Amino acid sequence: MRRTNTFVVRPRTERDERLLHELLHASASLWNELTFERRQQYFDGESVWDTADYRKQYVGVLGSATAQQLIRKSKSAWNSFFSLKEKGERCSPPGYWGNEDDGRTLRTYIRNDQYTLELGDRSRLEIPVGKELKENYDLGYTERLRLEVAGVPKWDGKQGRLELYYDEASNQFRAFQPVTIDNSRLDSPLASEEAALDIGANNLVACTTTTGQQYLYHGHDQFERFRETTREIARLQSKLREERYSSNRIRRLYCQRTHRRDHAQNALVRDLIERLYDEGVSTVYVGDLTDVLETHWSVQANEKTHNFWAFRAFIDRLADTAEEYGITVEVRSEAWTSRTCPNCSSTEDTIRHQDTLTCSCGFEGHADFVASESFLRRQTNVPKSMARAI
Repeated sequence: MRRTNTFVVRPRTERDERLLHELLHASASLWNELTFERRQQYFDGESVWDTADYRKQYVGVLGSATAQQLIRKSKSAWNSFFSLKEKGERCSPPGYWGNEDDGRTLRTYIRNDQYTLELGDRSRLEIPVGKELKENYDLGYTERLRLEVAGVPKWDGKQGRLELYYDEASNQFRAFQPVTIDNSRLDSPLASEEAALDIGANNLVACTTTTGQQYLYHGHDQFERFRETTREIARLQSKLREERYSSNRIRRLYCQRTHRRDHAQNALVRDLIERLYDEGVSTVYVGDLTDVLETHWSVQANEKTHNFWAFRAFIDRLADTAEEYGITVEVRSEAWTSRTCPNCSSTEDTIRHQDTLTCSCGFEGHADFVASESFLRRQTNVPKSMARAI
């Protein structure tokens, strides 16, 4: 069974911080160049696998093993894309990690046998860097970049590939370390329980499980901050000189907005999956919002689902995190679940107002919980009715 340690890493000196930033920028450049070539080949109807040898191009900065890990991560993303297309799901080819002017995702992947994590009074993480970086920053031939570790990783086992990234919102470097542990050491083995998620415009996620538990994640505060930043971007754009489309300030705000959203999304997914694991959930059903995203009922709801919510990014993070806990994520149609009365099954006599769903049969309940329950019941044999009345 895989579990994941999450911790903060800190460069010891300004030199180490500059080196680490350069390493992450080079990783983003490799990803973007490879992605560009593969997207061009895909849209031209050619094989996306016949690409230049980017490992040789970046070995001097990243090292051969790290460059190869990024290439493998790209291959995995494209394989997932093709798998979704074969299933008939609407999806887009893997995208870029941004650019230096508008802000980019700073992330890299270190092979499991290429880093060392030592815990104790002075916990530390050592990662490899390429020969060129060693020369530029006066590191010895066998020396690696040493980073301080804040926090105590919970899980101890066979270490997997390390993900290291820069969180601009908190101005911190963070690391995800998957580890494989013996099943006998798990605190809550998986049962055969199931859960369904309703992703909404008012609340981010409503979840119902076959154990009778329901969880609700609000997004009002995060979305208001998102909108405030959007308004500030619009204000600054209106003041730009003619023929100018952006500025350093605007680019920073775009980057800040994205990182805040991603951070909130990651925290939500981690908390939800850990709760479901403790409930013994082995399968999670999540609604396919493809049609909903095209026909939303208001400008604000459309802004939430398209820009703030970033549905595909959420699904990818949900699936990646669930995999660490041995939980399967399945995307299914959720048509009419938000309008179905759990008491009489009517879809014509229900009225939704904000967070409340009412029906002429007398039912009144939380609309998002009702939707997640109806969605779950469609996939399983959950008895009527688990929805909590308001």
